[in-house]
Amino acid sequence: MRRLLLASVLSFVIPVIALCQTSHRVAIRAGKLIDGKSEKVVENIMIVIEGDKIASVTAGGSAPAGVEVIELSKATVLPGFIDTHTHVLLQGDITAEEYDTQLLKQSIPYRAILAARNAHIALSHGFTAIRDLETEGAMYADVDVKTAIANGEVPGPRMQVATRAMTPTGMYPLLGYSWELKVPTGVQYVDGSDGARKAVREQAMYGADWIKYYSDRRYHFESAGVLHSMVNFTDEEAKAIVDEAHRIGKKVAAHAIGSDGIAAALRAGVDTIEHGDGLTDALMDEMARRGIYWVPTISVGVYVAPGRSGNWPKMAELQRENFPKAIKKGVKIALGTDAGGFDWKALNEAKEFEYYVQYGMTPLQAIRSGTSTAAELLGWGDKLGTIEAGKWADIVAVSGDPLKDIKELQNVKFVMKGGMVYRNDLR
Repeated sequence: MRRLLLASVLSFVIPVIALCQTSHRVAIRAGKLIDGKSEKVVENIMIVIEGDKIASVTAGGSAPAGVEVIELSKATVLPGFIDTHTHVLLQGDITAEEYDTQLLKQSIPYRAILAARNAHIALSHGFTAIRDLETEGAMYADVDVKTAIANGEVPGPRMQVATRAMTPTGMYPLLGYSWELKVPTGVQYVDGSDGARKAVREQAMYGADWIKYYSDRRYHFESAGVLHSMVNFTDEEAKAIVDEAHRIGKKVAAHAIGSDGIAAALRAGVDTIEHGDGLTDALMDEMARRGIYWVPTISVGVYVAPGRSGNWPKMAELQRENFPKAIKKGVKIALGTDAGGFDWKALNEAKEFEYYVQYGMTPLQAIRSGTSTAAELLGWGDKLGTIEAGKWADIVAVSGDPLKDIKELQNVKFVMKGGMVYRNDLR
């Protein structure tokens, strides 16, 4: 009986394995193509895909014999979008109460279920890759979501994850509760250089691709309109985080909003500045010189400012003033939305492209910020971010021309990731 059962199982499994190993071929006929690297749109392009990669990109011509053709001749085709700052385990936190409720009343398994839903939302909007920058108290659940997606259990973007962000003890919510109560925290508390190095090693052990820490808090304006902040870590502690991460091959993202926090993060040697509202000319010059990426997350700043009031509306306006300066100075700007900081169901992440154009980028520059430049930030520049032979087949399409109206990117009609079609409203 056991032999018969085993034979029956193998008769099913072996054909499935063979099918999975067969290189599926498909072609896309693109009416217009923005490939993520060229200076202009090209027309009438045939993209041939084998398995999960692009095999060829040619002008005109016919698809190889026997290859299925996806007809996008009336659409504009682009590389899959990349969001370099998300929180799939968070559902918006305009107020402290919203944040506290999630950590106090929602279990980590329930939050992981919502995170899988959020990942699906991101993919449906055309984001085929994301960098998720901390779980906000959900420990290492981002690694589980990433793994489930990679294993094909749930649909979602490719993910790089940061697990638990770091701050010194007592400098991040939940705060203000009775000392008699043991409440969850949104971060990992880290103190001293030795503690910093240990935390980096622990997060890497549990699956962190990136290390993230909070460089500052308490944002306030002083003379000449400069946005200042209170720095969290000592320079020695921050440098220990960065040095240890780099030593074991991990990059570091710093939440840095005020000029003081940004300067401290740059002294520590971080790879990306997140938010960066308080950038000054000198700080921008240093970032441009050293090739450090700025991820502005304009969407979340504009979204939360009315509800938070205080300095937040002025901080959002400062982003608008600094953005064109950073472009002119040659700062590397990668698209990041801080989705999760706003409810995933409330705002399409592709709104960030629109802000970049409003604030001074050309539509083509904005598109690159969320494709080729973002891919370089992730260290995946050789794998995605452009449509060319050898890259992963991560491809999206819209009906109109985003170079004439960048809002078109908020209405993605076709999504392919790794050669698999997840959405096609253009049939």
